[in-house]
Amino acid sequence: MVDTLTRIGIINKDKCRPDKCALECKKVCPLNKSGKLCIEVAKQAKIAQINEGLCIGCGICVKRCPFGAIHIINLPKDLEKETTHRYGQNTFKLHRLPMPRNGEVLGLVGSNGTGKSTALKILSGKLKPNLGRFADPPDWAEILVYFRGSELQNFFTRILEEHLKTAIKPQYVDYIPKAVRGIVIDVLRSKDQKGILNDMINILDMQPLLNKEIAVLSGGELQRFAICVVAIQRNDVYMFDEPSSYLDVQQRMKAATAIRNLLGSENYVVCVEHDLAILDYLSDFICCLWGEPAIYGVVTMPFSVREGINVFLAGFIPTENLRFREFELVFNISDAVDEFALLSKTAHYNYEGMTKTFQGFKLSIEPGAFSNSEIIVMLGQNGTGKTTFIKMLAGKLAPDEGSKVPELSVSYKPQVITATFQGTVRGLFHKKIRESMNSPQFQSDVMKPLKIEEIIDNEVKQLSGGELQRVAIAMTLGKPADIYLIDEPSAYLDSEQRIITARVLKRFILNNKKTAFIVEHDFIMATYLADKVVVYDGTPSVDCVARSPEGLLSGMNRFLSMLNITFRRDPSNFRPRINKLESVKDREQKQTGRYFTLDE
Repeated sequence: MVDTLTRIGIINKDKCRPDKCALECKKVCPLNKSGKLCIEVAKQAKIAQINEGLCIGCGICVKRCPFGAIHIINLPKDLEKETTHRYGQNTFKLHRLPMPRNGEVLGLVGSNGTGKSTALKILSGKLKPNLGRFADPPDWAEILVYFRGSELQNFFTRILEEHLKTAIKPQYVDYIPKAVRGIVIDVLRSKDQKGILNDMINILDMQPLLNKEIAVLSGGELQRFAICVVAIQRNDVYMFDEPSSYLDVQQRMKAATAIRNLLGSENYVVCVEHDLAILDYLSDFICCLWGEPAIYGVVTMPFSVREGINVFLAGFIPTENLRFREFELVFNISDAVDEFALLSKTAHYNYEGMTKTFQGFKLSIEPGAFSNSEIIVMLGQNGTGKTTFIKMLAGKLAPDEGSKVPELSVSYKPQVITATFQGTVRGLFHKKIRESMNSPQFQSDVMKPLKIEEIIDNEVKQLSGGELQRVAIAMTLGKPADIYLIDEPSAYLDSEQRIITARVLKRFILNNKKTAFIVEHDFIMATYLADKVVVYDGTPSVDCVARSPEGLLSGMNRFLSMLNITFRRDPSNFRPRINKLESVKDREQKQTGRYFTLDE
């Protein structure tokens, strides 16, 4: 392969507004000035067009576009011959495809917007790859020749000749009630083609949901329902797009078990997952996706599970001698802690034992204490009262029996975020956190790493789930407070964004000598964040107890022993890894009572 640059010109159709600008891109382009048509904006056109073959990559149009709608990217190597699909001129481009294998789970990991969902659509047969020729798409015979010699040739041949049946568990389960109506058990019985419905109900703990209307299911209940529907149908290709969203740690493990139970010698299973601990436990091999979100994506060759996740975290592909990220993502807890911040714990607070009773549910909270420059992570199953405790600390719920919480100023990010503000992100910030917006420290510690600048002129109501989450976190941290209460900050974020967000939260709380209570189900993120943990036990939605805050090691051991799960650490980047049930390592750690360890 010739080692030359491939240039991509991308026009963001949501930002490009030729009717509201002076066509600066067209006027400043050096090639346009010389008489060539590198950038063209036709009359009455809704969007500009860039001729990538003529573009010299000077970047002047990028700087002069008033709406930031243009991106010119020089790929690090020649990928033109490996283009799998492109939606149109100056649009997203996908290079290569993941390679499923019979009887094994293929895990996909990568940032949002790098082509994971596009790859699933192609592998499921719902989208025909055009090899980059969007104006003159190839036929299937040419596509099979293109993939000749790879496992994908056999895969696509089987789809065409054997008419393989495929099923995809969608990414956004929130939309299911709009498409499916009825009682859960009735819908499941109508879909059961393999006679394994009862087994799946037991694995996924769905007994309490069976007589509910689909319209009233929570996010976690919808997720388990969607996984079950896909699993009980007779298919040749099973695909799961983010199956752990809304689920607690125990439910994520059970969902992983349900997915692995689908494996057979002749079928394929593909899973996109941002929780790296679950992806590690679930997969047999890994393909990483890298690139520029919404601009281009590249799929790596298959790696072993450990190697593939470590490649993604390192941002370096050794087999191609290629670095796709400037920094490495590591989980050494000591690296995350500023020793000077730890010495600054000057304020200490206590709260009394409290109870809160609802109809059919009682939460008992043991007395506890916390300090400034400290993050307390709440660990427990869904329905154990974590959000209730957060609302009590925030003063939004009063405890029973007249107990009191410390009278401190609070900034609260709820679990469910709704976009109701009429206007842009910039307008929202100026209205809610104007003082923080003018702080250089806040800009460098929070706004820049969360990449708020990229979406600051977007309408709040048009933000995606991940964008809305980042905005909500920035707004929460921008409000002056003594205690920051943050409910599930990892929801909708990809693996890289989760780790960056965890770093932002850690640095902000320590440097500003504040306290944070955080509810988090992503175990890697929870481990990285926690100085102390509050463990919840009891019967979910019936009678639960929130233990007093305790140290990370003892708290994690208590929590994992309740789940019967053991973790070890990867020696290269210190990320927690789930031991396979009844493996040698799993049995050894259980015998010694070390369900969780800070060292390898």
